[in-house]
Amino acid sequence: MNFAHTRIHRALKRLTQGRGSRLVSAGLCVAMLSACTLSPDYHRPEVSTPAQFKQAEGWTQANPSDAIARGAWWEIYGDKQLDALVEELNRSNQTVAQYEAQYRQAQALVRSSRASLFPSLNLTTSKNRSAQGTGSSSSSLSNNSSGIRDTYNAQLGVSWEIDLWGKLRETMNANESSAEASLADMAAIRLSQQSELVQNYLQLRVIDAQKRLLEATVATYERSLKMNENQYRAGVAGPDAVAQARTQLKSTQADLIDLAWQRAQYENAIAVLMGKAPADFALAASNDIPALPQVPLSLPSQLLERRPDIASAERKVMAANSNIGVSRAAYFPDLSLSMNGGYSSSSFNNWIELPNRYWSVGPQLALTLFDAGKRSAEVDRTVAVYDQTVAQYRQTVLDGFKEVENYLVQLKVYGDEAVVRQEALDAARESLRLTENQYKAGLIGYLDVVNVQTTALSSERSVLTLLQGRLVASVQLIAALGGGWDLQRELPAE
Repeated sequence: MNFAHTRIHRALKRLTQGRGSRLVSAGLCVAMLSACTLSPDYHRPEVSTPAQFKQAEGWTQANPSDAIARGAWWEIYGDKQLDALVEELNRSNQTVAQYEAQYRQAQALVRSSRASLFPSLNLTTSKNRSAQGTGSSSSSLSNNSSGIRDTYNAQLGVSWEIDLWGKLRETMNANESSAEASLADMAAIRLSQQSELVQNYLQLRVIDAQKRLLEATVATYERSLKMNENQYRAGVAGPDAVAQARTQLKSTQADLIDLAWQRAQYENAIAVLMGKAPADFALAASNDIPALPQVPLSLPSQLLERRPDIASAERKVMAANSNIGVSRAAYFPDLSLSMNGGYSSSSFNNWIELPNRYWSVGPQLALTLFDAGKRSAEVDRTVAVYDQTVAQYRQTVLDGFKEVENYLVQLKVYGDEAVVRQEALDAARESLRLTENQYKAGLIGYLDVVNVQTTALSSERSVLTLLQGRLVASVQLIAALGGGWDLQRELPAE
């Protein structure tokens, strides 16, 4: 730093001596000097990272790219229609389009700040008409026409702010970091929208399965009602059995109707995520539910590289660090070089001729001597902003760990629950079979059959609802691990 100051002092001293050519040469020498960097050295904020996830006991490290081709993480569910829907989202989602436009704005700021490092060239042409009085009103009136003068000017100017203290470069670095953060934000919102669509699709497919279950159940209950009505007419069964059969049928039909609006909500949400009006989109029912994947897990160190929101938070820390240098540079003088030349004449015919030329060249050194603490306050503000972004980065990392732990334990608990739910369903099916045989043999009444049928149906729906929860949790876990987002591939090279 002291050595740089010595070189800059010598260069500035030479700027005050000699002719215009020496001024330009000296200015170029100053521009070639190594400028000071006033921002602190950047280090990634430290975050406590555990060796493994608490809820990942028994799991081993795996590389998600082995199961998810080229970042298309939704392909792990093996559903071609789902793949097509997500690809349409990638092209047409309007929320992603907003963030893409923000990223282009950030890129434009980077280009603008980079251009500030170079000289600017300006061309100005003008025509002025002026008049001046002779000092008395009478003579001014008599000579008014002869006092009018036309002036033609053509000027070419070059100006260049020498980045002695790194202010311009730190501004460019801050804008570059902000642009990278904007790109990461776009990746994060794309991942969020993809995750939402996949969750909606999987839940819709489970509703299709519930709809098939209820339709089959309604058909069974209709046959039971008809059988009880026939027995009642034959005097074998009482009116209570018919009432029970009809109540059971109507309740199940109501549940089937209720599924229609639930399915419509998911279908409409998928349409909007793809950038379409719900009226222009329809998703046919399917007989298949995508299989629950075996989700590969990453260690926390890999999580930091894969999650776009964490990458964005770190880029914002980098930008805030550079802004500290920009605010500190305000304590030092600004040095700019300017050179202007052109032609000025009162006649258009001989305007561009050698006798009418003029030129000027010289440096300008500007330093604020007193500002009542304004610069100090700005430095304090940028330091506080840096501390804020560091805390936000650390919180984002902690939230990432929390989300992964939550989804891990959710999947583990759901997996254990699924075993018990399936055992309960198997028992309910066996109980229903035995009860129906006893009813056909005349050993029990129909009310006993209704109770067992209700239990069996409830068990069937519970298994499907649990499967729905496990599928959604798997999507949420993949998104929490960063999905297929590749930091090195998506972010610009530094």
